[in-house]
Amino acid sequence: MNIRAVAAVLAAAVAMPLGAAQATDLEVTHWWTSGGEAAAVGEFAKAFNATGNKWVDGAIAGSGGTARPIMISRITGGDPMGATQFNHGRQAEELVQEGLMRDFTDLAQQQKWAEIVKPTSLLKSCTFEGKIYCVPINIHSWQWLWLSNEAFTKVGVAVPKNWDEFVAAAPALQKAGLVPLAIGGQPWQVNNLFSVLVISIGGKDLYQKVYADKDAAVAGGPEIAKIFKAADDARRMSKGSNVQDWNQATNMVITGKAGGQIMGDWAQGEFQLAGKKAGVDYSCLPGLGLNEVLTTGGDAIYFPLLEDEAKSKAQEVLASTLLDPKTQVAFNLKKGSLPVRGDVDLEAANDCMRKGLDILAKGNVTTSTDQLISQDTQKQLEDLMAQFFASPSMTPEAAQKRFAEVIASAD
Repeated sequence: MNIRAVAAVLAAAVAMPLGAAQATDLEVTHWWTSGGEAAAVGEFAKAFNATGNKWVDGAIAGSGGTARPIMISRITGGDPMGATQFNHGRQAEELVQEGLMRDFTDLAQQQKWAEIVKPTSLLKSCTFEGKIYCVPINIHSWQWLWLSNEAFTKVGVAVPKNWDEFVAAAPALQKAGLVPLAIGGQPWQVNNLFSVLVISIGGKDLYQKVYADKDAAVAGGPEIAKIFKAADDARRMSKGSNVQDWNQATNMVITGKAGGQIMGDWAQGEFQLAGKKAGVDYSCLPGLGLNEVLTTGGDAIYFPLLEDEAKSKAQEVLASTLLDPKTQVAFNLKKGSLPVRGDVDLEAANDCMRKGLDILAKGNVTTSTDQLISQDTQKQLEDLMAQFFASPSMTPEAAQKRFAEVIASAD
């Protein structure tokens, strides 16, 4: 059965009345598998189970790049889960176009999601042809440099206040046998690190010209040449990381084996799980301490069309639960992300989360690359950056030439 045929069958099934629906099990697939992430997703499960339904955890080990093809294959193959994680943006676009995802517009209007979800770009990312197909659950930003206070104390260097000071401190860390910059070996990590350098060093306008306007001339110009010089610094400072997963790199910072890591705010969940205190054991520099602008990406939950009436009703219950104020606080405090609701109590927020909330309140935000470029373009950039960071023989000039070519053909 082809994709469109599957969509037609499921659409007809969901149109059936839900009056007889009862509490049931609902499988939720995701890639939240690190310690901090597992603790956070446990809050969603607890809240959903309290409704009388049962959260069946469908965690898929590895990154989103590993999990998404599995999720998509199940949905297109006629074996959909009850709900699934995707990032804000265009990752589920084709599934929505094929009619395989459930339309939640009515529920969104009833519960006034447009009024409570901030910034509005998050709900816009869930919208296709005027219909809402997902629930935004958090705000994640990539633009953070996480620093080990222990590592800098050990080498007798003050904790850096920005990227330039961090680069200057690298030789002292290396001399002491520490890795200045911990980076995992997965392509998405180095590609997103590069986009962080673009916006944090080059500024918001440069970032917009490259990723939003897809200006190939700018991508091949002198401003981006400076970014590739910084990326060259980053790959030299990361020598000796020898880890694959992002949370393994974070652990190097937590244990003082590395000076720092550029990673999204979800890294904070790992610090909290390890009992580390922000501002005491570790420091955080939004915008690398240079340009405090954050991208408002993050995670959303989509709901495939299902034949089972009870499970379809449970999908509605889960959607409501995910946006409940108490659930939003419990999940995001453990995840390290910011809530999508601006009306929740975050008195327990730590030093780093408060920095993020302050930047959000000032409106110093922009759209994430997930929302600006297609998955195909994203993959091309990941392949390029993976080669650049793994091959010292590839010059910054050669890498920039290929980068400009990818941007020129980006969609």
